[in-house]
Amino acid sequence: MMAIAETSRLVLSKITLKDASFFVELMNTPGFLKFVGDRNIKTTKDAKSHLRNRFLKSYKEHGFGYYKITLKEQPNAPIGVVGLLKREVLEYPDVGFSLIPQHEKQGYAYEASVAVLKLAKDKFNLKTITAITNPNNDKSIKLLEKLGLTFEKRVNPFDEAEELLLFSKVL
Repeated sequence: MMAIAETSRLVLSKITLKDASFFVELMNTPGFLKFVGDRNIKTTKDAKSHLRNRFLKSYKEHGFGYYKITLKEQPNAPIGVVGLLKREVLEYPDVGFSLIPQHEKQGYAYEASVAVLKLAKDKFNLKTITAITNPNNDKSIKLLEKLGLTFEKRVNPFDEAEELLLFSKVL
């Protein structure tokens, strides 16, 4: 597995279809369902389709995307994802992250996000990065602020019942 970035504790690498079962687990955690939403990924077949249509497509079209996070001492056990996504509904690429619950509150999302923002600037030559989050997701808001993103406005990019908060940062 080719690492796209490493930190003192983590390895970030491209997601592959072999990660499908991990995605079923990640996308059905209570936090993911509550703050991101039910993406209806219940089987590895669902996950492979989602990975093909979103993440693998993003690597091809934009050169970047979401990356799998693993601990250096457990390289075969993903703990979450972090990355950049260029959505048609947003002007700039947005940074996102999600961890499986037992790996939260240990600084991994921050550490991985710092590495991704460095890639965004140095490797992908991005000038501005945004993030969207649920207004009730206090952990995500705190992390975005710690990463230096600032609240811009409320947005409704997906025409859903609840507006999201849009944060941004010039790199």
